[in-house]
Amino acid sequence: MTVTFFIHLIQAAPSHSHLKSEHSCDSRTVSDRPKVTLSFFLHIPFTMALRHNVLVFLCILPFANALYKQWIPDTNFENATNWDKGSVPCGNDQVVFLAQRKVSVYVETAHTIAGMSLPVDGELILASGAGFTVREGGDPGCGSGVTAHFKDPESLKWFDPSMWVAATTIDDLHRGTYQFSVHEESVPCQYDDVVFREGTSFRVDLSSDHDVPVKSVSVFGKKFTSSFEFSQYLTSNSGKLQFHGSSTLKVGSSGCDDNTGCICDNSGNRDKICSNVKCDSLECKKPLHPVGHCCDVCGAIVNVEFSSSFNFESYRQRLQHLFLNQHKYESTQMAMSKVSKEQRLLRVIPFGATQEIQVVLLDQKTGQDAGKLAEALARDVVRDVHNHGLNFGITSAEFQASSGASSSEAAGNSAGVVVGAVLGSLLGVGLLAVVVLLYRRGIVKIPRIPSIPSFTKWKNSSDIGELGGTLDQGFDNPMFDKPTMMPEEPGLYGTEMTNSITLTQSGVHFVNPVYDETDFSA
Repeated sequence: MTVTFFIHLIQAAPSHSHLKSEHSCDSRTVSDRPKVTLSFFLHIPFTMALRHNVLVFLCILPFANALYKQWIPDTNFENATNWDKGSVPCGNDQVVFLAQRKVSVYVETAHTIAGMSLPVDGELILASGAGFTVREGGDPGCGSGVTAHFKDPESLKWFDPSMWVAATTIDDLHRGTYQFSVHEESVPCQYDDVVFREGTSFRVDLSSDHDVPVKSVSVFGKKFTSSFEFSQYLTSNSGKLQFHGSSTLKVGSSGCDDNTGCICDNSGNRDKICSNVKCDSLECKKPLHPVGHCCDVCGAIVNVEFSSSFNFESYRQRLQHLFLNQHKYESTQMAMSKVSKEQRLLRVIPFGATQEIQVVLLDQKTGQDAGKLAEALARDVVRDVHNHGLNFGITSAEFQASSGASSSEAAGNSAGVVVGAVLGSLLGVGLLAVVVLLYRRGIVKIPRIPSIPSFTKWKNSSDIGELGGTLDQGFDNPMFDKPTMMPEEPGLYGTEMTNSITLTQSGVHFVNPVYDETDFSA
């Protein structure tokens, strides 16, 4: 349980250590701000409420494909990273909060300090038993004492992926079992439950060009599921100090009810997200760029096509238990998400978009070995899909690796040949169209082709008659038509032989001397 209070500086009774305060809201100097010199007396109106039942309720909720996204930073007094000296102030130290900065600080335990300078607008949230005291004579174990400044939390941004961790369940958040995600999905999506750790306070900048939708928000163990309820919290003093910026956090978005998964749809804030990301230099041969990620990576990407029977969470758990739990892959990170990918005809002409499952695999290797272990895992995943994919509603899968290898190299080569042929044909048709257009406009003139002499000039009109004319007699055969030109052999070319050849209008007839038709006359 926690106690929320507002600081009221009061004059202590003479019998007690007293509080000296010089209150000047317009002053910029530490000495003119409210200062605690000896002890700290606070007037605390408070209400107490048990919050353990809220966590029990969250644990029994069935989870869908959305995640729990938890904010990492806090503004706790006991967090050493919140102090410029890198350690929590002790009994001889002066504590200073920036005068003109708004801050909500959570205090878990009791502390001994030498003094405290408070901000103009801020709050301290004391857990049960927490407080501040001063020991007369100082603290021997604290050293000579320093002035410890509380760091300014103003620059912590909602759209910074490094400020969040993600898990499937609340239990995984408590155990530190986090999921790796691409940058756009590291920031809460519209289907996600946002958690600010119980027992912490914070300050987060929500600046964006539009409102930020989420499913729910949990603060101090209380879960807000409606915009009306959460808007009331935002008007409270704690809400004003914890959330700031140009946008409003909208609570109450519906959860993901699609078993095949839901697209995060943080692409509208991609520029803001990527402005907070610093990309590392890479040494792999062919770096990959996953959908939703701000940087190129060395590793492998598996693209999975699925049917309506596919279950996103079941398949994620299969990959986790079947592959990532193996000792050889324990250092490999996996980011699995549903993405919208542009379709291209012959891998060149865009004609629409399709949804698929993207599995990004990264290993911790560096140099020339970067991505090799991830590639081996990608090959195992694709092999598993080929053997058992239909049982999980998966129709196909292919991978790409930063080494340049892929599961569709042959298809890619043949596709390249086809694409080259198509582009060549299109280029030829385009050039022809340009020539025709220029010719019609008179810009280009096509030279005349010399005429070919007519074949009719060579036609012999006396020998070749028209249809219905004289019969073509062919050519003269000197051996046949003129027997006088043949050698004179008695009895061979005599009159009896010439008389045996008859020319008629229908053709040439021969008389067979061996056959005499009178021999068969009756």
